[in-house]
Amino acid sequence: MNDTTTINKEQAARREAGALLPPVDVIEDAAGITLYADLPGVSKENLHLHIEADTLNIEAELDLKLPEGMESTHAEVSQPRYRRSFTLSRELDADKVSAEFEQGVLRLRIPKAEHALPRKIAIAVT
Repeated sequence: MNDTTTINKEQAARREAGALLPPVDVIEDAAGITLYADLPGVSKENLHLHIEADTLNIEAELDLKLPEGMESTHAEVSQPRYRRSFTLSRELDADKVSAEFEQGVLRLRIPKAEHALPRKIAIAVT
């Protein structure tokens, strides 16, 4: 076993641990979908987005630090991470995903693939 093996095992163990499901809104229009995910307590550095095959994965670590000298007597958030996965339709172009993150809200825009976009068919006069 080497350092890489140890890190991979630690990462796998963390992934298997429970996670919060962030609330998500998905809005579809003729050109694609827009996904809004609420991720309070997450910094941009702790937000990870990736696509594997046809699955979009959102993973984030919460940054819930208490001020020095204080200690929590009650906590309703028991999981230190968010995780959510979505299966992407073949109608969507996963290569053109754009992401914005502001004030704890993630906005993902996934356009439709060219073959799935509506198009007008020209009519020839004979």
